Formats: sequence, C-alpha cells, structure tokens
Amino acid sequence: MCTGEAVRPGGTLRAYRALLGAQARSQTAYRASFLLDLLGNLGATVFDVVTVLVIYGVTRELGGFTLRETLVMVGLSASAFAVADLLVGNIERLPAHVRTGLFDAVLLRPLGALPQLLLMNLPLRKVSRGVFGVAVLVVALGSAGIDWTPARVALAVVAPLAGVVFFGSLFVATATVSFWWVDSGELANSVTYGGRDFTSYPVTVFEGWFRAAFAYGLGFAFVSYQPALALLGRADPLGLPSWAGWTAPVVALVAAVVAAAAWRTGIRHYRSTGS
Repeated sequence: MCTGEAVRPGGTLRAYRALLGAQARSQTAYRASFLLDLLGNLGATVFDVVTVLVIYGVTRELGGFTLRETLVMVGLSASAFAVADLLVGNIERLPAHVRTGLFDAVLLRPLGALPQLLLMNLPLRKVSRGVFGVAVLVVALGSAGIDWTPARVALAVVAPLAGVVFFGSLFVATATVSFWWVDSGELANSVTYGGRDFTSYPVTVFEGWFRAAFAYGLGFAFVSYQPALALLGRADPLGLPSWAGWTAPVVALVAAVVAAAAWRTGIRHYRSTGS
C-alpha cells in the first residue's frame, strides 16, 4: 500500500538520516531537560541490579548460582534489552498508530514502513540505559573469575549482540499482533518486559510449565542463562549439553526470521482505517 514515487537507495539512506537527525535535534534542543531524561531513564535498569543485590543480601546462592555468576546473567540481559529497547522499542506504539490512522500515512510514503516507525520519536533518552547495561556486563565479566579463551572472548561480544537481535525481534513480533487486535499492547508488554525480568535470573529458580514455556519455548534461556554457563564454564543443572550456551546467535537468527515473517504477514493483512 504505497502510492508514493520510488526512491533510489542513496535517497532512501538520506531520508532515514534526515529523520534521525530531526529526532536528535528536537530531543536535544533543551539540553538540561534532555540530561534529566537521561538520568531518569536509568531507573528501570538500576532497579533490576539493585533487586538482585537485595536478594543476595539474604542468601548466598539463588538457584545454585552465586552473586557474581548471576550478575553475568543480569549484565547480558540488561545490556541486550536496553539497546534493543532504544533501537526497536518504539515499535510498541504501533497499536496507537493503527488506531489513529497514522499508519496509513506511513504506508503512503516511499520508504520502508518498519524503519519509519523505528525512527519516529526515537527515544534517545534511553541511551543511558544501554550504557549502564553494558557497564554492568563489563564489571560482571571482570569479577566473575572467568577462564578466558579466544572462544569465550568472542562469545562475550557476540552474546549481547544476539540478545539485542532477540529482544528486537520480540518487540516487532508482538507489535504485529495489533494488525489483528488493536488493543494488544498489554499482552505484548507482558512478553517483552516480562522476558527482560525472566532473563535477569537463573532459569533454575523457575519450575514446571512456566520455565519450559519461557526458557525454551520462547527461547529466553539463550539470552543470558545459557551464554553465562558457557562463559563461566559451568555445566547446566537442567541437563542441556555444554554446546547449548554457544547457540545464542542461532536462536536470535531464528527469532529474527519469525519476526520478519510475522511483520510481512501483518502488513498484508492490514486494512486502512479510512482516516
């Protein structure tokens, strides 16, 4: 559903840069306010770390893992989610765009619908969350007593990036539900933000169908838990083979393929609001 004139690749990139530049200028026009927004957005990620520290204030182990081991999982989860939320989290506004008819205007422009949505009101204030999440990961990796090898160094770099792809794919896939059910925002948030909370703890603290569904059915175990086991050189208490910790990029790729298919299906299904 695009009636605009085609744009050459070079022109498309210039258009996206212009959108990003306009967002950056508008959000940083009042520097004091922007700095306060940066500080205010640290809250959620800081709270995740503080919560874990408080829990370990009353116990030495959680699900069979020490504080330093759990902080590796927290760092992987926090850094991946924060960066994904910065880059892709804006897609959660899709239900409102569908309801108001703004998505019709997006489709009429000779640019990709998804990149437009991600660049519209890009929340640059969330940069602070990403920086803090990466800092937590670096500190956790440095204090966990990891026996570093070239393979583990590579995994320490690739695993957070795979987590970004996984969470970004989750944002897109859950947002596409609004093409069928416009009031699906709360359901999407329960999966995305619930997944962030789930990946901040060892999978072993959960039990039964809930653990099976979230950890392996939806793949959250491969965001932080399994990569952390591989980095720490620990066997999985749940019995998965040691190579499972190295499959985070594969799981992220599968999530991206599923999200892309869901997005294309949703776009084909979408009918204009007539607004």
